[in-house]
Amino acid sequence: MNSLKKLASFCEQFTTPPSGVLCQMERETHLKTLAPQMMCGPLQGQFLSLLSRLVQPRQILEIGTFTGYAAICLAQGLRPGGTLHTIEANPEYSHISRKYFEKTGMRDSIVLHEGDAKIIVPTLAGSFDIVYIDAGKNENALYYDLIFDRVERGGFIITDNVLWSGKVLSKATDRDTRDIGVFNQKVHDDERVENIMLPIRDGILLARKL
Repeated sequence: MNSLKKLASFCEQFTTPPSGVLCQMERETHLKTLAPQMMCGPLQGQFLSLLSRLVQPRQILEIGTFTGYAAICLAQGLRPGGTLHTIEANPEYSHISRKYFEKTGMRDSIVLHEGDAKIIVPTLAGSFDIVYIDAGKNENALYYDLIFDRVERGGFIITDNVLWSGKVLSKATDRDTRDIGVFNQKVHDDERVENIMLPIRDGILLARKL
């Protein structure tokens, strides 16, 4: 175990643990998917949950559901009657996410959309207090521009995997690393937000709309 993984494990020891249902979801995701590392996991999940509880959002948008771990964590902070819309391009994961939305009692507050976020987002009504972007990394900038005007003033845009396993510090020239670097700079230069990059798991870029 490298030093970063040791630090993450240490931090988890001093973080409120996930519920038993989320632990079940984590195990099933590892057993039944080819890329379980796409799941946010306990440390990041608790961060998302606490942030959402602080904001008490009326409406949340998540782009990239995977098996639903982050969606459940974010939905824990919804105000009564609030809704989380989550969009997943790969329908193969939906049987897992729907199962755990039911198990956590969130079936009525989480709406799962299957398909292309670029097509689905314009069909959704209203504005969002939190948007969580965790889909194709070379489309982060596109999603950011797509949702920006739909975010409430004072609302948050959260983007995952902005450190890309540390590749953003290297001279890697692959498309994903390059596009993530360009996106990070785009948000940092955007005078419409205040932002902070956090080294939680694979990196979270948190931007608050001014």
